[in-house]
Amino acid sequence: MSSSASSWLVIVLAVLAANLPFLNERCFALVAIQRFVISKPLWVRLLELITLYFCVGVIAYALEAGAGNSFSQGWEFYAINACLFLVLAFPGFVYRYMRRRHD
Repeated sequence: MSSSASSWLVIVLAVLAANLPFLNERCFALVAIQRFVISKPLWVRLLELITLYFCVGVIAYALEAGAGNSFSQGWEFYAINACLFLVLAFPGFVYRYMRRRHD
């Protein structure tokens, strides 16, 4: 896979993963949670968001290593990526908590 295609793949995966916790009531869109009858609480959604952040990071690192050269990064890189992931999650958050009508 070319570096351009792998970059776009990581961007698309990050957008989808960042919005996934806010667009459904299942845990990681796979497991139905019977404990929460009405909807998932915010802390479960944030836990999913953190887990998906690390999953996308692992996929990005694997694609970078597959290209032949993986570079070591400092804490600044991960802090900026976490902030970017939160910005990408904003549309899902707005849809869930600000735009959607609750009964």
